[in-house]
Amino acid sequence: NSGSEAVETAVMMARQYFVEIGQPQRKKVIGRRASFHGGGLTGLGVGYQLMRRAPFEDVLANVFHISPCYEYRGKQEGETAEEYGLRVANELETAILGLGPDTVMAFVAETVTGTTNGATPAVPGYFKRIREICDKYGVLLVLDEIFCGLGRTGTLHACEQDGIAPDFLTFAKGVAAGYQPIGATMVNTKVYDAIVSGSGTYKGGYTYSGHAVACAAAIAVQHILRGPGFLDNVKKTGNLLSNRLNERFGQHEHVGNVRGRGMLMTLELVEDRNTKTPFAASRALSAKIYQNAQARGLITHALSGTVDGYVGDHVVVCPPLIATGDNIDTIVGLLGDSIDAAIQEVRAKAA
Repeated sequence: NSGSEAVETAVMMARQYFVEIGQPQRKKVIGRRASFHGGGLTGLGVGYQLMRRAPFEDVLANVFHISPCYEYRGKQEGETAEEYGLRVANELETAILGLGPDTVMAFVAETVTGTTNGATPAVPGYFKRIREICDKYGVLLVLDEIFCGLGRTGTLHACEQDGIAPDFLTFAKGVAAGYQPIGATMVNTKVYDAIVSGSGTYKGGYTYSGHAVACAAAIAVQHILRGPGFLDNVKKTGNLLSNRLNERFGQHEHVGNVRGRGMLMTLELVEDRNTKTPFAASRALSAKIYQNAQARGLITHALSGTVDGYVGDHVVVCPPLIATGDNIDTIVGLLGDSIDAAIQEVRAKAA
Protein backbone atom coordinates (compact mmCIF):
# COMPACT_ATOMS: atom_id res chain seq x y z
CA ASN A 1 0.00 0.00 0.00
CA SER A 2 2.99 2.33 0.44
CA GLY A 3 6.73 2.70 0.16
CA SER A 4 7.07 2.23 3.91
CA GLU A 5 5.53 -1.23 3.61
CA ALA A 6 7.72 -2.06 0.61
CA VAL A 7 10.88 -1.36 2.61
CA GLU A 8 9.48 -3.21 5.62
CA THR A 9 8.83 -6.21 3.37
CA ALA A 10 12.36 -6.15 1.98
CA VAL A 11 13.96 -6.11 5.44
CA MET A 12 11.59 -8.79 6.77
CA MET A 13 12.23 -11.00 3.76
CA ALA A 14 16.00 -10.53 4.13
CA ARG A 15 15.71 -11.72 7.73
CA GLN A 16 13.56 -14.68 6.73
CA TYR A 17 16.06 -15.62 4.01
CA PHE A 18 18.86 -16.04 6.54
CA VAL A 19 16.62 -17.99 8.90
CA GLU A 20 15.66 -20.28 6.01
CA ILE A 21 19.29 -20.99 5.05
CA GLY A 22 20.42 -21.65 8.62
CA GLN A 23 22.11 -18.34 9.47
CA PRO A 24 19.73 -16.91 12.12
CA GLN A 25 22.55 -14.92 13.73
CA ARG A 26 22.37 -12.46 10.82
CA LYS A 27 19.99 -9.81 12.13
CA LYS A 28 21.84 -6.48 11.86
CA VAL A 29 21.01 -3.92 9.18
CA ILE A 30 23.21 -1.07 7.95
CA GLY A 31 21.75 2.10 6.46
CA ARG A 32 23.11 5.53 5.62
CA ARG A 33 22.84 8.85 7.36
CA ALA A 34 20.83 11.53 5.50
CA SER A 35 18.35 8.94 4.22
CA PHE A 36 14.64 8.25 4.41
CA HIS A 37 13.03 4.81 4.12
CA GLY A 38 9.49 5.29 5.39
CA GLY A 39 7.42 6.14 8.42
CA GLY A 40 7.18 2.72 10.10
CA LEU A 41 9.62 1.53 12.74
CA THR A 42 11.73 -0.37 10.20
CA GLY A 43 11.93 2.62 7.87
CA LEU A 44 12.66 5.04 10.70
CA GLY A 45 15.36 2.70 11.98
CA VAL A 46 17.14 2.16 8.68
CA GLY A 47 16.62 5.78 7.66
CA TYR A 48 18.11 8.80 9.38
CA GLN A 49 15.58 11.60 9.66
CA LEU A 50 16.58 12.60 13.16
CA MET A 51 13.49 14.59 14.12
CA ARG A 52 11.24 11.69 13.13
CA ARG A 53 13.45 9.08 14.80
CA ALA A 54 13.87 10.88 18.12
CA PRO A 55 10.74 9.59 19.96
CA PHE A 56 11.50 5.99 18.96
CA GLU A 57 15.27 5.69 19.47
CA ASP A 58 14.90 3.30 22.40
CA VAL A 59 13.04 0.74 20.26
CA LEU A 60 15.21 0.97 17.13
CA ALA A 61 17.64 -1.90 17.60
CA ASN A 62 20.15 -3.73 15.40
CA VAL A 63 20.40 -0.85 12.92
CA PHE A 64 23.67 0.95 12.20
CA HIS A 65 24.63 3.77 9.84
CA ILE A 66 27.48 4.89 7.61
CA SER A 67 28.05 8.12 5.68
CA PRO A 68 25.92 8.91 2.64
CA CYS A 69 27.47 9.50 -0.77
CA TYR A 70 27.07 13.29 -0.60
CA GLU A 71 29.75 14.73 -2.87
CA TYR A 72 28.91 18.41 -2.35
CA ARG A 73 29.71 18.30 1.36
CA GLY A 74 31.72 15.10 1.71
CA LYS A 75 34.42 15.22 -0.96
CA GLN A 76 37.77 16.40 0.38
CA GLU A 77 40.06 18.93 -1.29
CA GLY A 78 42.22 17.24 -3.91
CA GLU A 79 40.04 14.13 -3.98
CA THR A 80 38.42 13.03 -7.25
CA ALA A 81 34.76 12.06 -7.33
CA GLU A 82 35.72 8.43 -7.87
CA GLU A 83 38.19 8.45 -4.97
CA TYR A 84 35.57 9.99 -2.74
CA GLY A 85 33.01 7.38 -3.77
CA LEU A 86 35.35 4.51 -2.97
CA ARG A 87 36.25 6.05 0.39
CA VAL A 88 32.67 6.33 1.58
CA ALA A 89 31.70 2.97 0.06
CA ASN A 90 34.51 1.33 1.99
CA GLU A 91 32.87 2.53 5.20
CA LEU A 92 30.42 -0.31 4.60
CA GLU A 93 33.21 -2.89 4.74
CA THR A 94 34.58 -1.29 7.91
CA ALA A 95 31.13 -1.39 9.50
CA ILE A 96 30.56 -5.03 8.53
CA LEU A 97 33.92 -6.08 9.96
CA GLY A 98 33.28 -4.10 13.14
CA LEU A 99 29.85 -5.62 13.69
CA GLY A 100 30.93 -9.12 12.70
CA PRO A 101 30.47 -10.29 9.07
CA ASP A 102 28.31 -13.23 10.10
CA THR A 103 25.85 -10.97 11.97
CA VAL A 104 24.94 -8.48 9.19
CA MET A 105 21.99 -9.35 6.96
CA ALA A 106 21.39 -6.27 4.77
CA PHE A 107 22.54 -2.87 3.59
CA VAL A 108 19.76 -0.45 2.65
CA ALA A 109 20.23 2.67 0.50
CA GLU A 110 18.33 5.00 -1.80
CA THR A 111 19.80 4.82 -5.31
CA VAL A 112 19.18 8.57 -5.63
CA THR A 113 18.18 10.14 -2.33
CA GLY A 114 14.77 11.72 -1.99
CA THR A 115 13.64 14.18 0.65
CA THR A 116 16.23 14.06 3.43
CA ASN A 117 19.08 15.78 1.63
CA GLY A 118 17.50 16.06 -1.77
CA ALA A 119 18.07 14.20 -5.06
CA THR A 120 21.68 13.21 -4.46
CA PRO A 121 22.93 10.58 -6.92
CA ALA A 122 25.98 8.54 -6.06
CA VAL A 123 29.26 9.36 -7.77
CA PRO A 124 30.50 6.93 -10.48
CA GLY A 125 31.73 3.62 -9.07
CA TYR A 126 30.15 3.99 -5.63
CA PHE A 127 27.40 1.41 -6.00
CA LYS A 128 29.62 -1.04 -7.89
CA ARG A 129 31.93 -1.04 -4.87
CA ILE A 130 28.93 -1.40 -2.54
CA ARG A 131 27.78 -4.42 -4.56
CA GLU A 132 31.27 -5.97 -4.33
CA ILE A 133 31.36 -5.54 -0.56
CA CYS A 134 27.89 -7.03 -0.09
CA ASP A 135 28.83 -10.03 -2.24
CA LYS A 136 32.13 -10.51 -0.39
CA TYR A 137 30.43 -10.79 3.00
CA GLY A 138 27.12 -12.36 1.98
CA VAL A 139 25.13 -9.23 2.85
CA LEU A 140 21.90 -8.60 0.94
CA LEU A 141 21.64 -5.27 -0.90
CA VAL A 142 18.30 -3.44 -0.67
CA LEU A 143 17.87 -0.44 -2.98
CA ASP A 144 15.02 1.90 -2.16
CA GLU A 145 13.63 3.51 -5.32
CA ILE A 146 10.35 4.69 -3.84
CA PHE A 147 11.13 8.25 -4.90
CA CYS A 148 13.60 7.84 -7.77
CA GLY A 149 12.33 4.72 -9.55
CA LEU A 150 10.03 3.88 -12.43
CA GLY A 151 11.30 6.30 -15.03
CA ARG A 152 11.93 9.41 -12.96
CA THR A 153 15.68 9.38 -13.59
CA GLY A 154 15.34 8.51 -17.28
CA THR A 155 15.57 4.73 -16.98
CA LEU A 156 12.93 2.39 -15.62
CA HIS A 157 15.06 1.69 -12.55
CA ALA A 158 17.60 4.26 -11.35
CA CYS A 159 20.17 1.57 -10.52
CA GLU A 160 20.45 0.71 -14.23
CA GLN A 161 22.56 3.85 -14.57
CA ASP A 162 24.86 2.66 -11.78
CA GLY A 163 25.47 -0.66 -13.51
CA ILE A 164 24.29 -2.94 -10.70
CA ALA A 165 21.36 -5.10 -9.68
CA PRO A 166 20.33 -5.30 -6.00
CA ASP A 167 18.91 -8.30 -4.15
CA PHE A 168 15.78 -6.30 -3.34
CA LEU A 169 14.33 -3.30 -5.18
CA THR A 170 11.46 -1.32 -3.67
CA PHE A 171 9.18 1.12 -5.45
CA ALA A 172 5.89 2.96 -4.88
CA LYS A 173 4.76 6.59 -5.50
CA GLY A 174 4.88 6.64 -9.32
CA VAL A 175 3.99 2.97 -9.75
CA ALA A 176 0.29 3.83 -10.13
CA ALA A 177 0.74 7.56 -10.86
CA GLY A 178 -1.22 8.44 -7.72
CA TYR A 179 -4.45 6.81 -8.85
CA GLN A 180 -4.22 4.09 -6.21
CA PRO A 181 -2.02 3.54 -3.12
CA ILE A 182 0.42 0.76 -3.97
CA GLY A 183 4.01 -0.21 -3.30
CA ALA A 184 6.04 -3.25 -4.30
CA THR A 185 9.17 -5.18 -3.44
CA MET A 186 11.13 -7.00 -6.14
CA VAL A 187 13.35 -9.85 -5.00
CA ASN A 188 16.04 -11.84 -6.78
CA THR A 189 15.94 -15.54 -7.58
CA LYS A 190 18.38 -16.51 -4.81
CA VAL A 191 16.14 -15.20 -2.06
CA TYR A 192 12.94 -16.40 -3.71
CA ASP A 193 14.24 -19.94 -4.21
CA ALA A 194 15.51 -20.18 -0.62
CA ILE A 195 12.09 -19.31 0.79
CA VAL A 196 10.13 -21.47 -1.66
CA SER A 197 12.34 -24.51 -1.05
CA GLY A 198 12.36 -23.85 2.70
CA SER A 199 9.19 -22.96 4.57
CA GLY A 200 7.43 -22.30 1.27
CA THR A 201 5.90 -18.93 2.13
CA TYR A 202 6.86 -15.39 3.07
CA LYS A 203 5.74 -14.65 6.63
CA GLY A 204 4.61 -11.05 6.11
CA GLY A 205 1.65 -9.38 4.44
CA TYR A 206 -0.90 -6.60 4.81
CA THR A 207 -4.68 -6.27 4.64
CA TYR A 208 -4.72 -4.75 1.16
CA SER A 209 -1.71 -6.50 -0.32
CA GLY A 210 -2.39 -7.36 -3.94
CA HIS A 211 -5.47 -5.11 -4.10
CA ALA A 212 -6.97 -5.79 -7.53
CA VAL A 213 -7.85 -2.20 -8.45
CA ALA A 214 -4.47 -0.86 -7.31
CA CYS A 215 -2.68 -3.56 -9.29
CA ALA A 216 -4.76 -2.78 -12.38
CA ALA A 217 -3.80 0.90 -12.12
CA ALA A 218 -0.13 -0.02 -11.68
CA ILE A 219 -0.17 -2.31 -14.71
CA ALA A 220 -1.75 0.43 -16.83
CA VAL A 221 0.98 2.86 -15.77
CA GLN A 222 3.70 0.30 -16.58
CA HIS A 223 2.37 -0.02 -20.13
CA ILE A 224 2.70 3.75 -20.54
CA LEU A 225 6.20 3.86 -19.04
CA ARG A 226 7.34 1.11 -21.39
CA GLY A 227 5.59 2.65 -24.38
CA PRO A 228 7.49 3.82 -27.49
CA GLY A 229 9.70 6.79 -26.76
CA PHE A 230 8.34 7.54 -23.27
CA LEU A 231 11.58 7.11 -21.32
CA ASP A 232 13.58 8.73 -24.12
CA ASN A 233 11.39 11.79 -23.71
CA VAL A 234 11.93 11.75 -19.94
CA LYS A 235 15.69 11.77 -20.55
CA LYS A 236 15.36 14.65 -23.00
CA THR A 237 13.15 16.69 -20.67
CA GLY A 238 15.37 15.81 -17.70
CA ASN A 239 18.40 17.18 -19.53
CA LEU A 240 16.45 20.35 -20.28
CA LEU A 241 15.45 20.66 -16.62
CA SER A 242 19.07 20.31 -15.51
CA ASN A 243 20.23 22.87 -18.06
CA ARG A 244 17.54 25.40 -17.13
CA LEU A 245 18.22 25.03 -13.40
CA ASN A 246 21.94 25.49 -13.92
CA GLU A 247 21.35 28.51 -16.15
CA ARG A 248 19.08 30.13 -13.56
CA PHE A 249 20.80 29.08 -10.34
CA GLY A 250 24.33 27.97 -11.25
CA GLN A 251 25.81 31.29 -10.16
CA HIS A 252 23.12 32.29 -7.67
CA GLU A 253 24.78 33.61 -4.52
CA HIS A 254 22.55 31.51 -2.28
CA VAL A 255 22.40 28.27 -4.27
CA GLY A 256 25.39 26.16 -3.35
CA ASN A 257 24.63 23.09 -5.44
CA VAL A 258 22.39 22.03 -8.32
CA ARG A 259 22.24 18.24 -8.45
CA GLY A 260 20.10 15.28 -9.40
CA ARG A 261 19.33 12.90 -12.21
CA GLY A 262 16.67 13.08 -14.90
CA MET A 263 13.40 14.57 -13.67
CA LEU A 264 14.56 14.51 -10.05
CA MET A 265 16.67 17.55 -9.21
CA THR A 266 17.57 19.57 -6.12
CA LEU A 267 18.77 23.04 -5.28
CA GLU A 268 20.72 23.24 -2.01
CA LEU A 269 20.53 26.73 -0.51
CA VAL A 270 23.32 28.33 1.48
CA GLU A 271 23.87 31.63 3.23
CA ASP A 272 27.48 31.76 2.05
CA ARG A 273 28.33 30.07 -1.23
CA ASN A 274 32.10 30.08 -0.62
CA THR A 275 32.00 28.42 2.80
CA LYS A 276 28.81 26.40 2.13
CA THR A 277 27.41 27.74 5.39
CA PRO A 278 23.67 27.01 5.57
CA PHE A 279 21.00 29.43 6.72
CA ALA A 280 20.15 29.13 10.41
CA ALA A 281 17.19 26.86 11.03
CA SER A 282 15.44 29.68 12.89
CA ARG A 283 15.15 31.64 9.64
CA ALA A 284 12.83 28.98 8.18
CA LEU A 285 13.94 29.60 4.59
CA SER A 286 12.44 26.43 3.14
CA ALA A 287 9.03 27.24 4.63
CA LYS A 288 9.18 30.71 3.11
CA ILE A 289 10.09 29.27 -0.30
CA TYR A 290 7.13 26.92 -0.10
CA GLN A 291 4.77 29.76 0.81
CA ASN A 292 6.03 32.05 -1.94
CA ALA A 293 5.83 29.30 -4.54
CA GLN A 294 2.31 28.38 -3.49
CA ALA A 295 1.25 32.02 -3.84
CA ARG A 296 2.52 31.88 -7.43
CA GLY A 297 0.69 28.66 -8.22
CA LEU A 298 3.74 26.38 -8.00
CA ILE A 299 3.76 23.25 -5.83
CA THR A 300 7.24 22.72 -4.40
CA HIS A 301 8.99 20.26 -2.14
CA ALA A 302 11.02 22.71 -0.03
CA LEU A 303 12.61 21.03 2.97
CA SER A 304 14.93 21.69 5.89
CA GLY A 305 17.56 19.65 7.74
CA THR A 306 19.68 19.08 4.64
CA VAL A 307 23.07 19.14 6.32
CA ASP A 308 22.64 17.26 9.58
CA GLY A 309 18.94 16.62 10.05
CA TYR A 310 18.35 20.02 11.63
CA VAL A 311 20.19 22.70 9.64
CA GLY A 312 20.13 23.40 5.91
CA ASP A 313 17.52 24.01 3.22
CA HIS A 314 16.86 22.47 -0.17
CA VAL A 315 14.18 22.36 -2.83
CA VAL A 316 13.41 19.11 -4.65
CA VAL A 317 12.28 19.75 -8.24
CA CYS A 318 10.42 16.75 -9.66
CA PRO A 319 7.95 17.72 -12.41
CA PRO A 320 5.48 15.23 -13.91
CA LEU A 321 7.15 12.85 -16.35
CA ILE A 322 4.87 14.20 -19.09
CA ALA A 323 6.08 17.79 -18.60
CA THR A 324 6.93 19.71 -21.78
CA GLY A 325 9.75 22.12 -22.43
CA ASP A 326 7.37 25.04 -21.92
CA ASN A 327 6.32 23.54 -18.58
CA ILE A 328 9.97 23.32 -17.51
CA ASP A 329 10.59 26.97 -18.40
CA THR A 330 7.53 28.03 -16.41
CA ILE A 331 8.51 25.93 -13.38
CA VAL A 332 12.08 27.24 -13.29
CA GLY A 333 10.91 30.83 -13.72
CA LEU A 334 8.36 30.62 -10.90
CA LEU A 335 10.83 28.81 -8.67
CA GLY A 336 13.45 31.49 -9.22
CA ASP A 337 10.99 34.23 -8.30
CA SER A 338 9.88 32.29 -5.22
CA ILE A 339 13.41 31.69 -3.95
CA ASP A 340 14.43 35.31 -4.48
CA ALA A 341 11.32 36.56 -2.68
CA ALA A 342 11.89 34.17 0.24
CA ILE A 343 15.51 35.26 0.61
CA GLN A 344 14.43 38.91 0.62
CA GLU A 345 12.03 38.09 3.47
CA VAL A 346 14.80 36.38 5.42
CA ARG A 347 17.12 39.35 4.92
CA ALA A 348 14.43 41.84 5.90
CA LYS A 349 13.67 39.96 9.09
CA ALA A 350 17.36 39.81 10.00
CA ALA A 351 17.90 43.54 9.39
